[in-house]
Amino acid sequence: MVNFNGTIVSSSQNLGFDNRAFLYGDGIFETVKILDGKILFLEDHYFRLMSGMRIIRMEIPMDFTMEYFESQLLETAKANDCLSSGRARMTVFRNPGGLYLPTDNHVGFIVQANPLENQLYSIDKADYEVDLFKDFYVTAQLLSTIKSTNRLVNITASIFADENGLANCLLINDSKNVIEGLQGNLFMLSENKLITPLLTDGCLNGIMRKQILALARKIDGVEVVEASISPFDLQKADELFLTNVVTGIRPITKYRKKEFATSFAESLLVKLNAQVRLG
Repeated sequence: MVNFNGTIVSSSQNLGFDNRAFLYGDGIFETVKILDGKILFLEDHYFRLMSGMRIIRMEIPMDFTMEYFESQLLETAKANDCLSSGRARMTVFRNPGGLYLPTDNHVGFIVQANPLENQLYSIDKADYEVDLFKDFYVTAQLLSTIKSTNRLVNITASIFADENGLANCLLINDSKNVIEGLQGNLFMLSENKLITPLLTDGCLNGIMRKQILALARKIDGVEVVEASISPFDLQKADELFLTNVVTGIRPITKYRKKEFATSFAESLLVKLNAQVRLG
């Protein structure tokens, strides 16, 4: 079951061949984690969606409040029996009409939801090898920081990773700096310094990125920095890990010939789960 503009319908229903998200990638989306009937980091998700809609000049409906956003996600999760532990995605798209130039800036939306096996975040102990994806670059611009429905770089890189037996790929921008993984933000620990790429380098303005930055800044002896990361920097790192709201923290165990520890990522995960329980 999916939620189409506020109505729960069968997922097999045709939602329109003229949908602009399909025709032109004219849409943005937000994926949330639901735990015990609540959306984690609700306010951050809502304001990122609103910011993205403004950036691409969508008309935001007057009734599209945070309470409305929350109710649509939870209603869909309930219809799919995943209120206790699940993920839900709201895709917002401009109404049909026009070619590149829309004739209508008002929007519609679809919400999908499915259950997750684990309620709290956990560390997967399996090996997790990554490499750079260099066929295509992410441009260092504001559009790259939002979750648009145009993810061709991520899709092509996912195929590259699968063909080469990799767990993930790291994306680079047009200045050849490393910006993120395929499904999450990148963090690098070098001695006592935790570094994540700048938003101005073109990385996603991740919700979990924000949570990890806040948690790490409370740890004594750790300097938290937002800065450009070069491929050469990765070889000197003590730890690398990726973050997103569904999986939490995913340590990288190998990049090329370098293998990495995971102890700092594991300690951060303990703090993250404590925050989630309190929230």
